[in-house]
Amino acid sequence: MNSPAPEVIVVDKRRLACDGGGGALGHPRVYLEMGQGTEVECPYCDRKFVLSREAAEADDH
Repeated sequence: MNSPAPEVIVVDKRRLACDGGGGALGHPRVYLEMGQGTEVECPYCDRKFVLSREAAEADDH
């Protein structure tokens, strides 16, 4: 049985929060940080947050 791929969300900051996006059906808000990487995954809902190309390039300058 194949499960759907986790949701991928493009963001412009390395620090963010995830609450599952389901309102009352979501999960507790967790704060995530990418560090020097360009992506991070929520441990509750498996959403993947990916740093936008523009934000990544801005960090390089």
